[in-house]
Amino acid sequence: MIAKRIIPCLDVKDGKVVKGTNFVGLRTVGDPVELATMYSKNGADELIFLDISATHEGRDTVVDMVKKTAENVFVPFTVGGGVKSIDDVTRLLQAGADKVAMNSAAVKDPNLVTQSSARFGAQCTVVAIDAKKVEDGTWHVIVNGGRIDTGLDAVEWAKEVERRGAGEILLTSVDADGTKDGFDLSLTKAIVEAVRIPVIASGGCGKLEHFPEVFQKTNVSAALAASIFHDGIFTIQEVKECCMNQGVSIREIGLY
Repeated sequence: MIAKRIIPCLDVKDGKVVKGTNFVGLRTVGDPVELATMYSKNGADELIFLDISATHEGRDTVVDMVKKTAENVFVPFTVGGGVKSIDDVTRLLQAGADKVAMNSAAVKDPNLVTQSSARFGAQCTVVAIDAKKVEDGTWHVIVNGGRIDTGLDAVEWAKEVERRGAGEILLTSVDADGTKDGFDLSLTKAIVEAVRIPVIASGGCGKLEHFPEVFQKTNVSAALAASIFHDGIFTIQEVKECCMNQGVSIREIGLY
């Protein structure tokens, strides 16, 4: 059985790690390089670094920050935010990222997913999908940091990016983000069952039991959290012990 992954996320704005609720009300929680280094040493299976304001503000991801972060961590590392072209993907991989996540630009030009996968491989190509439930009970893809509803069905979009060569989906529930009420199980289950590639569940984790719950009730490959780690509410060790106690296959700290 493939071990489930626990992934801290570093949302960065203006060079600092921030966190909010439903993508707004951001507060500063620390330095990205310091936090990434700590999580790498303390048992994170992977890290995700997102420059959350890059697309909205029309600027590139801060490559220098990516380089510094990558130099200090020893686990796989995904970078996203402001990725608009295959040249952006190239620069981020050269800066030290193991994978590159694309969101708004992939919606605007789905061929970017195809190009990235063809040039660098599916294993380097992650599509981030931010989804919000709408009146008819389905989910729409939201872009530009949670600001714009594209009207695109999230499940159908997940299927398309898989067809285009994405190797992984980073799925964030806009409704659950920052609420600490638990992962969006309905959304996660719908996406996981629609594709064959790994899916990372993101948004809403606030208790230890939320981790084993999402693994037991969906076939998601990884679970991501930010606030509970940044605020020191739980450690990665505590999360992994909770999962193991619930029978979830998880990689023990130190076995890397």
